[in-house]
Amino acid sequence: MAINFDRALSVHTQALQLRSQRTEILAANLANVDTPNYLARDLDFKATMASLQGQSNPLQATHAVHFPARSHTPGDLLYRRPTQMAIDGNTVEEEQEKADFSDNALHYQTSLRLMGNRIQGLLTAIRGE
Repeated sequence: MAINFDRALSVHTQALQLRSQRTEILAANLANVDTPNYLARDLDFKATMASLQGQSNPLQATHAVHFPARSHTPGDLLYRRPTQMAIDGNTVEEEQEKADFSDNALHYQTSLRLMGNRIQGLLTAIRGE
């Protein structure tokens, strides 16, 4: 029986790619914390992962008087809404960005470790140990 590495590792590789992309976005936000009129951006990781796995479930109007949902394509960069806007128009909240960066880094390391464990399990199966 052949091992399909793409199928065995797809979730982990997708998660690592998205986490890497989000790291770049959060780093750009932190780098521009003092830039006037800079608008902080982020990526909706959960929605993007669900979309990549074919599990996205867009909102649908069930009645004619319902407002249309503000939709975005998963993977698009979204603007953050600050709790308090700076006088110079910058929407980067440094402490929030640092917390999100740390959380993203932790999830990246977790995904990397899970992928490593998966590869180790496949190698063990291949060797017949």
